[in-house]
Amino acid sequence: MPEIKTIIFDLGGVLIDWNPKYVFDENYFESLEKRDHFFAHICTMEWNEQQDAGKLIADSTNELILQHPEWERSIRDYYGRWKEMLKGPINETVEVFRQLKESSKYKFYALTNWSAELFPVALERFDFLQWFDGIVVSGEEKTRKPFPEIYQLLLNRYTIKADEALFIDDSFRNIKGAEALGINTVHFLSAEQLKPELEKMNLL
Repeated sequence: MPEIKTIIFDLGGVLIDWNPKYVFDENYFESLEKRDHFFAHICTMEWNEQQDAGKLIADSTNELILQHPEWERSIRDYYGRWKEMLKGPINETVEVFRQLKESSKYKFYALTNWSAELFPVALERFDFLQWFDGIVVSGEEKTRKPFPEIYQLLLNRYTIKADEALFIDDSFRNIKGAEALGINTVHFLSAEQLKPELEKMNLL
């Protein structure tokens, strides 16, 4: 494997703890079956990804309410209470990032599926986002992982050679998208798993 010169992090699920179930917890609905139905058929991951790819939150919310008026309160809460879903940093992974950053040997970028309307909240809340040399936000680019154009956009914008880059993401689908362009990858499961993987690659 060529020498790694660039390390690319996903954010949600790797460095930042985001989960809709912090709002839609076991007490939100009358039953867990109703919550499961909500995520499977109303505010689905596919629906959320439309906003990650640039669709306006207000438009998407109103369209969904027209389709499912009986779920209006919960649909509005999905983005109305979104800040509550953003729990905090995943400190163990941030510490790994800090150790990598202190070596000064690499360039660091973030590649995240995130609504452009909501990403400023993360920038304000998490100081470590300033450690990156650049951040590509899907909602700003009107595309998202795992589509090849967003990886290529990152490579082109920052003059990164795919075979000299390492991409870390908790989504296997996104990992496969990066590998299709020749980018080296680590499928993130936990900070405890990530650190030895990086040590094995002589990056730490």
